[in-house]
Amino acid sequence: MISTMKNYVTITDRNIFQTYTRYPVVLVKGKGVKVWDAEGKEYLDFLSGIAVCNLGHCHPAVVRAAQEQMKKLIHVSNFFYTEPQAELAGLLTRHSFADRVFFCNSGAEANESAMKLARKYSLEQGNANRFEIITMQYSFHGRTFATLAATGQNKFHKGYEPLLPGFRYIPFNDISALRKAITPRTCAVMLEPIQGEGGVNCPDRTYLAGVRELCDKHRLLLIFDEVQVGMGRTGKLFAYQHYGVQPDIMTLAKALAGGLPAGAMLANKQVAASFTPGSHASTFGGNPVAMAAGVAVMNALVQGGVIENCRTMGTYFMQRLRALQKKFPAVIKEVRGKGLIIGMELTGDGRDVVKKCLEQGIIISCTLDRILRFLPPLIIKQKDIDTCIEMLENIFAKR
Repeated sequence: MISTMKNYVTITDRNIFQTYTRYPVVLVKGKGVKVWDAEGKEYLDFLSGIAVCNLGHCHPAVVRAAQEQMKKLIHVSNFFYTEPQAELAGLLTRHSFADRVFFCNSGAEANESAMKLARKYSLEQGNANRFEIITMQYSFHGRTFATLAATGQNKFHKGYEPLLPGFRYIPFNDISALRKAITPRTCAVMLEPIQGEGGVNCPDRTYLAGVRELCDKHRLLLIFDEVQVGMGRTGKLFAYQHYGVQPDIMTLAKALAGGLPAGAMLANKQVAASFTPGSHASTFGGNPVAMAAGVAVMNALVQGGVIENCRTMGTYFMQRLRALQKKFPAVIKEVRGKGLIIGMELTGDGRDVVKKCLEQGIIISCTLDRILRFLPPLIIKQKDIDTCIEMLENIFAKR
């Protein structure tokens, strides 16, 4: 009988591939903005499973929807229609630019779908030599061979070269660089409206409109990867809605089904027409249980005041973090973000801050070694933010 966290850790390390640097904490329960480990210690979760549990852990509506669906139908082939898939597709198209949805299981799969669709659409428009996709430096689109090649970070490429051809990387938020990068082989531009893994990098107000204009001018497709920033995370249902710019294709995953594996690729009707029976598929994509959970998530986001709370708490959190920046200018270089995806760039390594926070009962993350990333559930309250700020202040005071 396994009875201690140490035993869980030992068995995991003995039997599972060592592809993660794990903290020696075994989490066994979650509710709302909190999780508990196997020894009963409580943590405030400012990571949300990396922007997955946007409604908090074990949201009652999500749990209820999944349980009820599991009693009725867990899986059937996509040769057949299901009610939850139809309902979620309707909600997504009703509240976005899109006319069609393709369901899959993850963000990487959604991005693979988007890139396949972009190439196929370009070919069917009579452009056999247009297959390249321009992506951004410091982007992150997944870890399959294609999404790895689309990701503009060398650290993810090491050991897997040669990468698949057909991708060009340019600086994010640089319209001049995009203008110069477009060639007769370009078929699409793919980017995250706000870069997450790349450091919570936010675009200038006019940048995405400029990208849209260049795509229209050169008849290129515009793909927005909203895997991390969609589903209310930025204070609107989708991040593109902040900028008044509509993509041709958008990808979602992470928070889509409240913690169950689910991904989606959305497109307008003209582009979606290039996917016909047999051109793309997924065995588990659109799984009834995940779709039922996704319906509950969407209903909570569009009806329940969650996004309004995200905006309010995001503003408050940013104000408190920027006050810390003023107090510790030698430690904190910049605070940036939108809604409840917030990055705090430090002047030095931030990984020790993450460990100290964890020891004291708060879960945050660090990307690119020096950027603390905050992704709390969108239901976070002011008192929880105050607790996090107080802890950070104590840690920075000792640096």
